[in-house]
Amino acid sequence: MFARPLLLLLLVLPLLQLAWVWRRTGRRVALPFDQGLRGSGWWLRALLGIGESLPALLLAVAVIVIALPQELAAPRQKRALTNIQFCVDISGSMTAQFGAGTRYDASMKAINEFLDYRDGDAFGLTFFGNHYLHWVPLTNDPSAFRCSVPFMRPENNVPGFGGTEIGRAVMACREVLVGRSEGDRMLILVTDGFSPDLSGGNEVDIAKKLKRDGIVLFAINIQESEARGEIVNLARLTGGEVFNPGDTAALEGVFKKIDGMSKAKLEQTAAELVDWFWPFALTGLCVLGLWGLMQLGLRYTPW
Repeated sequence: MFARPLLLLLLVLPLLQLAWVWRRTGRRVALPFDQGLRGSGWWLRALLGIGESLPALLLAVAVIVIALPQELAAPRQKRALTNIQFCVDISGSMTAQFGAGTRYDASMKAINEFLDYRDGDAFGLTFFGNHYLHWVPLTNDPSAFRCSVPFMRPENNVPGFGGTEIGRAVMACREVLVGRSEGDRMLILVTDGFSPDLSGGNEVDIAKKLKRDGIVLFAINIQESEARGEIVNLARLTGGEVFNPGDTAALEGVFKKIDGMSKAKLEQTAAELVDWFWPFALTGLCVLGLWGLMQLGLRYTPW
């Protein structure tokens, strides 16, 4: 098929040229020995006719190329997008020792490594304490994410971020994810504490809203004691899980487990029309080369 099929009407020009080459008779020159015995020379006339037909063939190839020939490409598999919002606790307790650094340092390092094997997804980052701050909007550019580490360190004692309000932060992240109509939705909560706004069954109400919106929550409890039951309910009721890493190696393993539990999906895309120039370009080059060789001596002369 062709993107510009009407241009194929121009093929009448090389056809007329071919008809003229093979049917014209006005190129003979009478010589004194024309009355003598001689062969018919039909093979030479045919060879010369072929040589004179080559420009017409080049013109035909050019017309086909400018008509933009196309073919259907094979259907491809496309990686389905997952929108991943990180909700990271920066309350005062996140300055506690964890491995070679603080809980905050270990969390952000593991998150940055997680970005490497989720290439193609969109990532957002929210810091929270008593309040929350959407620091990085959902983006496919991980460099913007990696540059955010130094600015909201818990050691900076940012006003309003000394305590912990998990429920409030989770609902704020829900609003961000709901705003993205394309792709799956995942929320990764990193905290070392508990907040009263999850008590009294509030965690169940929040989990129902998340599940209704197609948001799966994974919680990483980065402290020595086990996660509270409310956080466990919050995660598992959405189809997610709670992890209790005891050291930095275990923390890195947590993100690998999350990646395995929420594998990227592949979508079959429809076949698309793509340009199909190569057979015509190759034909044109061959015809042009042959014509060039014939110009070295195989042509009509008047003697």
